[in-house]
Amino acid sequence: MAHPAYRWRLLAAAALAAGTLTAGSATAAGSHPSPYAGPTPDRVCDKGSMPEKTQGRAPLADYSNGRAAKGYFCNARQISHFGNSGGYRVARYLDAAGHVCAFYDSTLLFPANVATQGTEGPGVYVLNMANPAKPTLATTLKTPAMLSPHESLRLNVARGLLVADMGYPTWNPGFVDVYDVSKNCLSPTLDASSPMGILGHEGGFAPDGKTFYVTSLYGHTISAVDLTNPQVPQLLWTSFAYSPHGVSLSNDGKTLFMAEASFGSNGFSGLTILDVSQIQERKTNPQVPLVARLTWPQVSTPQNSTPFTEHGHRYLLEDDEFGSGTHIGAARIIDIENLHHPFVVANLRLAINSAKGQTEGAGDPGTSGSLQGYRAHYCDLPSRIDPNIVACSFIASGLRVFDIRHITHPVEVAYFNKPAPSNGVTSGAYAMSAPAYDPARNDIWYSDGDSGFYVVHLTPASGVTAFAREYVLPGN
Repeated sequence: MAHPAYRWRLLAAAALAAGTLTAGSATAAGSHPSPYAGPTPDRVCDKGSMPEKTQGRAPLADYSNGRAAKGYFCNARQISHFGNSGGYRVARYLDAAGHVCAFYDSTLLFPANVATQGTEGPGVYVLNMANPAKPTLATTLKTPAMLSPHESLRLNVARGLLVADMGYPTWNPGFVDVYDVSKNCLSPTLDASSPMGILGHEGGFAPDGKTFYVTSLYGHTISAVDLTNPQVPQLLWTSFAYSPHGVSLSNDGKTLFMAEASFGSNGFSGLTILDVSQIQERKTNPQVPLVARLTWPQVSTPQNSTPFTEHGHRYLLEDDEFGSGTHIGAARIIDIENLHHPFVVANLRLAINSAKGQTEGAGDPGTSGSLQGYRAHYCDLPSRIDPNIVACSFIASGLRVFDIRHITHPVEVAYFNKPAPSNGVTSGAYAMSAPAYDPARNDIWYSDGDSGFYVVHLTPASGVTAFAREYVLPGN
């Protein structure tokens, strides 16, 4: 049975399975050959690892014989763990006073998951990470959007702003909560909480931290909120023309990359690129032209996309969620050197993501519906310039780490999966969060919906000695 947080998507999943979700039309990508869409090659695991037998799978039999309780990990080790619930985003921040903080939303679905959270309760957790081996709770943010941010929680490093819109799987009134974390991230200061976002579900920051985009996948709205003065947010622009999921912005804030997902015979699912330069420049009545669209054969529900460069060449990291049959959500790298003609150059997939793998793993914990199981949800980059790796949450397959130094030939170099029982019934892992990076320690932070926050260290056998050749994140 699907996790309770996602029963709302059963109809959507049925549409996927029935093939009524279509890709729509896309800008022609020319004659570029389709990249390899099979399992990403993996690296040999080091001594002390507890590897999977099939890439990405935690079989039902492993729960019966106790193997699953030991976890599955390769070239990665758990450093610490906190709490027993998690959501969709983890962020790391170093403030002006030298405090190191982690921020993460604590519920997959508010208020359904509150009963299992324990004494910390719902909200966005602020952890003191002075000692990564012993995270401690500093405070919990409980304003409307922080109680139910769904997938919208974002940190802008340049301005030290932590922002979320009040979201839900369908939609909620898009309250936008703005916190200043720059002076003391252990005790964020509330700047504003106002209904500026129309309808909430996802979100995205312009890198300069002055514009926050609020999106509603099923409400078909995308709104730009001016945070030039974070204490007085202003609505700049709203459109009802798309089915926007996650969005990211180019470094100059003038190009918006939208993961668009539409359920229905006339919808479009894939990458949509918009010119938002007039919003960034604060033009009156801004016009937002469509630049390009792109889809791919395995498209399920596009989740998010983030631009980066490799030796100066422009790419996009895109990840899908969920799916069924031959449409299994995973991740890919898209060439966007020509914004008008994007094309996929590489796929990030696991053996269990294949149609054969899905059939073989159908009876495993957490895989009975197309809303959980062995599918991707979020990926993120350690840097927008020359990243060496990409880390992704692949739900029941846990945290996965890919070496992308050879853009067209990625390699999986590490993984960490800690399946968790829920109320005595094995539910598998529920890794849904975009991860955060601690490059100085070679650690990755992420959260699991059913078991909490983890710090995971990559061992030398991963071959990863630096997460990027230059560390530049949005807002850095």
